[in-house]
Amino acid sequence: MRIRILSLMALGAAMAAAPGRSLYAQGAKQVINAPSARPGVLSTAVRVGDVVFLSGTLGTKPGGGGLADGGIEGQTRQALENVKSAVTLAGGSMADIAKCTVFLTDVANFQAMNGVYREFFPKDPPARTTVAVAGLVLPGALLEIECMAAIKK
Repeated sequence: MRIRILSLMALGAAMAAAPGRSLYAQGAKQVINAPSARPGVLSTAVRVGDVVFLSGTLGTKPGGGGLADGGIEGQTRQALENVKSAVTLAGGSMADIAKCTVFLTDVANFQAMNGVYREFFPKDPPARTTVAVAGLVLPGALLEIECMAAIKK
């Protein structure tokens, strides 16, 4: 099995190789939003070639239903369901996710978050970074998860 690695540095190098011609200008950037998405300041996902960058997602219920019940486990499960919906919208699956970053408002929640996270990535999990943060944009939010996926067009 061959493994192909694409880093942001490699993407930057490719962009620098063609001065004045960014990859975005060449039509390589595709914004992906659900039909029900409200216009705002971010996109659900952005595809550049075979790499899909998913925006960070909180453990919020679909349709503006507020934060999921069940504390860190409930919010983690809902955040990962939201990730699953976004990666599906981009034409992929959870198995295509290569890297995740988890932002926790309390590092004491790491083990509980990790237990739910394992349910979504039972085999060959993506690379991951987990950091503790002072707070998130929605009061009461206990975590945010952002991911990158490799999905062939």
